[in-house]
Amino acid sequence: MFIEPSLKGENRGWIEVICGSMFSGKTEELIRRLKRVEIAGLKAEIFKPSIDVRYSEQAVVSHDANEIQSTPVSSSQNILLLSQDVNVVGIDEAQFFDSEIVNVCEILARKGVRVIVAGLDMDYKGRPFGPMPQLLAVADYITKLHAICVKCGNIASMSYRKVSQDSQVLLGEKETYEPRCRSCYYEGENI
Repeated sequence: MFIEPSLKGENRGWIEVICGSMFSGKTEELIRRLKRVEIAGLKAEIFKPSIDVRYSEQAVVSHDANEIQSTPVSSSQNILLLSQDVNVVGIDEAQFFDSEIVNVCEILARKGVRVIVAGLDMDYKGRPFGPMPQLLAVADYITKLHAICVKCGNIASMSYRKVSQDSQVLLGEKETYEPRCRSCYYEGENI
């Protein structure tokens, strides 16, 4: 369980990264943390990549249909422009952003902003995904979540793609992906 650090009245920022496979609860955890920010009366801005329109064009939405309003952006630099005078910045689906997202998070944290980032740490081939390795390297706090393997019931850390499509980015849900443990993943056909 993530314990939120206390600022003790100081203007200190940090970077939190929530990562894991598809269906592990990353967005759900991001929304949970951001709703606590709202309860605390802190000013927050939430961003998502503009290409992610699976559930909503404007909101960050979990697989369980929990949601929080967000601003879709096409470039990580837009986050800096749109997050003035905030205490917290939330970013969903960070793996889809350009590599500059790492610098954006660093700049915000140095300005005293709490930055909460969620994203897939690995793609469907089990390789590091986009800027996530660099975000994990600079993060002050990391939460790795796991799904449940649909084949054997063990913890799942891999996103198995069920359709034949070779591009790294393929937006989809349960019809396209399923969570699998390492053993069941490698028994599949997409290696």
